[in-house]
Amino acid sequence: MRAVAELRAELGGALRAALAEGPVAAVEACRLEAPRIAARLARPGLRLGRTSHRLRNPANAPEPWMLPLLDELRGRAPEPGAFRTVDLGERGTGYVEPIHLQPPCATCHGSRVDPELLAAIRERYPEDRATGFEVGELRGLFWAVVAPGSSPAD
Repeated sequence: MRAVAELRAELGGALRAALAEGPVAAVEACRLEAPRIAARLARPGLRLGRTSHRLRNPANAPEPWMLPLLDELRGRAPEPGAFRTVDLGERGTGYVEPIHLQPPCATCHGSRVDPELLAAIRERYPEDRATGFEVGELRGLFWAVVAPGSSPAD
């Protein structure tokens, strides 16, 4: 789905640029830029975002239809190009792509986060559960909901 691919690419670029300034800048970019990018890419009939089974930001909590997909994809090896769709009835179609932890992401989400960075994360997200991941592990999902009558290819 093009909108999810754009979200993934734009967020990745913003995070790489911010990480060049330092990991705290990357935390801020993720916190501020991800929702801005998702809002800009959304349109009538299309909502999109990110979620996880171990959240950093409670505002990204999964919708009920996403929970079985998170369970299904946990523990699986990354599959390039993998995605799932779900019929949501009158609400339309749900679409997800797994997010597997990449090496740069381990700086903020890995099992060995610098203590000063961890303190900065906890200051912004007191209930953070998004550390302790290993490279390649399922970090979460990019998701979209396409309303009935909207084009899922967009």
